[in-house]
Amino acid sequence: MRMHLSHLRLRDFRNYARLDVDFAPGFHLLLGDNAQGKTNVLEAIYLLATLRSFRGVGSAQMVRHGQKGCFAGGTLVGQGDHEVKMYWSARERSLSLDGRPVRKLTDYLGVLRTVVFCTEDLQLIKGTARSRRRFLDLLLSQTHRAYLPLLQRYAQTLRSRNAMLKRPVPDPLALEGFSRELISAGEEIIRLRHELVPKLSPLARLAYRRVSNEAEELRIEYAPSVKRDFAVELAQSHVRERAYRSTLIGPHRDELQLLLNDRSAAQFGSEGQKRTLAIALKMTQAEYLTGIHGGPPVLLIDDIMGELDVKRRSAFLPLLERIHQSRGQVFMTATEENWPQELGRDVQRWVVDKGVLRKAI
Repeated sequence: MRMHLSHLRLRDFRNYARLDVDFAPGFHLLLGDNAQGKTNVLEAIYLLATLRSFRGVGSAQMVRHGQKGCFAGGTLVGQGDHEVKMYWSARERSLSLDGRPVRKLTDYLGVLRTVVFCTEDLQLIKGTARSRRRFLDLLLSQTHRAYLPLLQRYAQTLRSRNAMLKRPVPDPLALEGFSRELISAGEEIIRLRHELVPKLSPLARLAYRRVSNEAEELRIEYAPSVKRDFAVELAQSHVRERAYRSTLIGPHRDELQLLLNDRSAAQFGSEGQKRTLAIALKMTQAEYLTGIHGGPPVLLIDDIMGELDVKRRSAFLPLLERIHQSRGQVFMTATEENWPQELGRDVQRWVVDKGVLRKAI
C-alpha cells in the first residue's frame, strides 16, 4: 500500500514559527546551509509517524525558543486520507487522528510509516545493545499491531519487579506474580524477535554487499539472554538478583550481533565499515517494510549522501528506483546538490533558510 505525506503544518516547532506546505509523492530535496532547519522538517515527519524524535531528545527540546509549546500536524494519504494533530507543552499533551483523541497507540501507529537515514544511525553499530534492540522493536511495532502493547506490558512489569527487588525484604508473593507476568510477556517478545531476524538477515546481507561493493560478508544473529527456558533461568538467577537488586535476564538484556567476516563489527570494523553497515541496516528496514505492507515507507535521508563516495551512493539507487516506480515519497537534506544524477530529473527542490521553506525556482 502506497502512502505519502501530502501536507505538513508546524507551529513553534524548533526554528519554525509557522509552516504550511504541500508535498506531492516523489523525491524532495531540501537545500540549505547548516542550522537553517532542514533536519527539523524530517524530524517533524518522523515525529508524526513514531511520536518520537530520531535525534533522541524529549519533546521540550522541539519547542521554539521562548515559546510554551509546539504543534505538528499533517495530512497523510494511504488507505484514505487522515488528519493528524499533535500538541505538546509542559502542561498539556494531545494527539488526535481525524478529529478524535487517540486513546491507544495501536490505533495510531502505522498510519504513516517512515525510515530515517541519519548520522545517529552509527549508534546502531557503535552504541549499546539497547540501540540494536530498539531497531528490532521498531520494526516489529511497524509490522505487528500487538507488539508495542506487549513491549509496554513487559517494561511496566520489569519496573515493578525491579522496585520490589530493591526493597530490603521483597514480598515473595508479589515477586512471584511479577515474575509470572514477566515470563508471559517476555517469551512472546523473544519468539517474535527470533522469527524476525532470519527474515532480515538475507536482506541485510544483500544491502551490505551493494553498499560495500562486496567487500565483506555480513551476518546478523539474534542473541537472547534467555538460552532455553525463561522460567527456569529466572529462578536460577534469584541469588544474583538479590545481590544486584535488579532483573538480570530477559528480553531487556538481548543483543543483536552484527558480524563482518565472522568478527564483531563494533570491535573490529573500520569507521567506513561501520557507516556502511548502518546504512545497510536502514535499507534492510525499508525493504522489509515494503515487502510486508506492499508499498514503501516514506524515506527521510538526512545529509548522508555527502559522506559517501559515488559507488556507495549508487547503492541507494535500486531502493530509490522502486520507490519512484511505486510513486512513494523521499525527503532528503543536503548543503549542496549531491543527489544521484540518475534521479535528478524527478527531484522537487526546496530552499531552507532560517526556518523558512520555499520551493526552488
